[in-house]
Amino acid sequence: MKFDKIKNKGQARLFESRYLEMLTKTHPLVIWAMYVPIISYMLYYSNTTLDFSIGRVVTVFLGAMFFWTLFEYIMHRYLFHFSSENPRIKRIIYVMHGNHHEYPRDKQRLFMPPLPSLILASTIFGAQYFFLREYTFMFFPGFILGYLIYGSMHYAIHAWNPPARFLKPLWRNHHLHHYKGEEKGFGVSSSIWDHIFGTGFDLEKEKEDKEKVRDLMFNK
Repeated sequence: MKFDKIKNKGQARLFESRYLEMLTKTHPLVIWAMYVPIISYMLYYSNTTLDFSIGRVVTVFLGAMFFWTLFEYIMHRYLFHFSSENPRIKRIIYVMHGNHHEYPRDKQRLFMPPLPSLILASTIFGAQYFFLREYTFMFFPGFILGYLIYGSMHYAIHAWNPPARFLKPLWRNHHLHHYKGEEKGFGVSSSIWDHIFGTGFDLEKEKEDKEKVRDLMFNK
């Protein structure tokens, strides 16, 4: 994951086949449009068919959104930045996440594209159902909404300046993760777990490098 210099133009070529290459790219609105109906139907189904109260549905749903932030942290820290000398594993990590560190301005690869996203989401739903049974129809929507917020926050951090002052630490945490050190700053939608596990940057001591931040932002 260590690159001598990030690339401000172009995007990584992940596959020789142009058809496979097309399947690695998407727009955030496509993913939102794909999952919002699923989220809405599952919540409706939980209340009307499974007879869970609205209070129970909302509680499990919000709990799942919070659980996503931990899942996001664990995946980013231990999978996306997994270190290995095995060429195949290095290749997999690069396809999943490394290409973003090399080409941070590539806005087409911030969300997992539709086909692999649906395959993975189906697998996650099955795993959750094994443990949660009918509660999965409330938990899975919250988990997926957490993912959508994460992807959108990631897009926003690379696209705009923070829209509110209280969000600036989150923006800086991710920018520093890119140009200061990838061994810290794993939270994207939330930095709570970085604080809990001691992997956050000391923002009071870290001087902001505006030139390096500009290199991480999308072209206007």
